[in-house]
Amino acid sequence: MANESYSSLVSTHKTSDSGLQIHLHPLVLLTISDHITRHALRRREEPIVGALLGQHNGRDITLEHAFECQIIHGEQGAILLHQVWFQDRLQQYKDVHKEPALELVGWFTTAPTTGPELQHVPIHQQIIHDYNETAVLLAFHPISVLQGATQGGKLPLTIYESVYEGTPGAGKPPNNEADGDRSMDVDAPEGPLDLKFRELPYSVETGEAEMISVDFVARGGGNAANIDAPGKQKGKEKVSQESKSQQALNDSSYLSPEDDELITSLTARANAVKMLHTRIQLLKSYLSSLPPSYLSDTSLSHESTTEGTTPQSDQQPAIDHSILRSIQALVNRLPLLIPADGEAFQQESLAEKSDVSLVALLGDLTGGTKNLRDMGKKFAIVNSAKQRQRSGRSMGQMYGDTDDPFGEQIMHLDQPYE
Repeated sequence: MANESYSSLVSTHKTSDSGLQIHLHPLVLLTISDHITRHALRRREEPIVGALLGQHNGRDITLEHAFECQIIHGEQGAILLHQVWFQDRLQQYKDVHKEPALELVGWFTTAPTTGPELQHVPIHQQIIHDYNETAVLLAFHPISVLQGATQGGKLPLTIYESVYEGTPGAGKPPNNEADGDRSMDVDAPEGPLDLKFRELPYSVETGEAEMISVDFVARGGGNAANIDAPGKQKGKEKVSQESKSQQALNDSSYLSPEDDELITSLTARANAVKMLHTRIQLLKSYLSSLPPSYLSDTSLSHESTTEGTTPQSDQQPAIDHSILRSIQALVNRLPLLIPADGEAFQQESLAEKSDVSLVALLGDLTGGTKNLRDMGKKFAIVNSAKQRQRSGRSMGQMYGDTDDPFGEQIMHLDQPYE
């Protein structure tokens, strides 16, 4: 029954015909992930609800900022926004973000992959009635993260727009049940209109400031560690030898900033290589599942070739020429990365490497010469000081140790005459 309730809220039209283009910014994703993480760590049982701020220019909607919201329980346990609190907080964000001016464009919550739940309808109706009639819903799927369904690069979220559709079969006479025209169901005056959610395509856009913040978060997330602070000692109690050794071991296990940066860089490159390998395997599996090309298989009829179609079997997928053209364009760009003359490129790279090594050796030689010159200056200063000290001692021995007859006579003259 739960799955039926979920599917009943999703529109029967899989693709949206409204033409809305959603541009999602990474700051919204960081805010939502932070809110969900704190909500899980604090073990809160209340649902996760937040507002989305952005710009609405024609058919383009940007999701630039997000903040969590305070909720209340209305009649029959319906989840609603705290009206006074939400208006004050929304006005504060509008006062801060005036250039460019941001407005409420939607809200976010957690939902299963099958679609929104019935508990999401009251709060969505409150938003579209009081604030924005074209508000969108960003549904985050935690189950996709737990099951590892995000390894292919798809974000664990879905963006919906709200539409009103008529109930199938309502408002029609009984004798028209076999009529194949179902477009009159919505326009029938007797049929009630129900709130439905229709999935919207979206793209991720990143500004310069957001790239800096995302890079900082990625580096910090890779180097994050749980470090417990040492407890306070009572009085003059001494720490035991075992605790000292354990503390020294913990201190030695910490990495320096240079090591952290190196590990982060290597991790990013390893993830990039893994993603590239996954994408290449995906393209390889897709090409291997296609039927033989009519250019290489002579058994195919000439009529199918002239018509531009290839006969398909039940087990072989249909050919998507746009994907094949993209793959062919990618293959045509590969020679730009691979040099035509491998030996000449290897010799040139070896010559550049030798030049770089020579410059490095010259730099080391210049540094060594400078160090020798500084050492010579210091040695000359020390040697001159020793020479002055030795000359001073020799002059003292010359005048202080020899007999001075004149001095003796002067000493006798100073004595009184008897």
